Amino acid sequence: MASNFIRSFFAKHPLISNSLIYGSLYVGAEFSQQFITRRLLTEEKSDIDKPTLVRYAVMGTFAYSPILYNWYKWLDRTLPGTSKVIIVKKLVLDQFGLTPVLLVIFFTGMSIMERKTDVLEECREKFLPTFARSCLFWLPAQSMNFLFIPPRFRVIYVGTCSFIWVNILCWVKRQSYVSNETFKVDNNSKKV
Repeated sequence: MASNFIRSFFAKHPLISNSLIYGSLYVGAEFSQQFITRRLLTEEKSDIDKPTLVRYAVMGTFAYSPILYNWYKWLDRTLPGTSKVIIVKKLVLDQFGLTPVLLVIFFTGMSIMERKTDVLEECREKFLPTFARSCLFWLPAQSMNFLFIPPRFRVIYVGTCSFIWVNILCWVKRQSYVSNETFKVDNNSKKV
């Protein structure tokens, strides 16, 4: 009975369903990062930073989910099919059209929620290295998405991959920028 309700709800409310699932996976990635760094990898155990979890919940549920839902609807309608040419076009548009926008939204959105004085500073410092990492991660992941995943499950698939990717983003976010190529762990990051 519960599975029928879930299927029915998903069919009737795909944006809400995708947002709840994606948002949960997004905040779950941050929680796993905090659990590992605050409870497992340190001698001085500390509590989970709940305000940061809330920021990730807002970003994943209310910013990224609607963008991704509408993006994949548009992409699949504009470029239907799974031929090699179509897959390459989708990959190029996704990685070089959408990903830079999502990274800017991530870094500036988090900075706004953290009430930083220069909301673009972290984006300027971390955008290019993060984009390079995203190419290594998302191009293969999205190839699988566009080849094998039915359109109605794209956001959930991306959410599952994002669980891994957001763990990477969380790690990058915790780093202090040292030079063009190097990061160091920022243990004094201000939490608001």
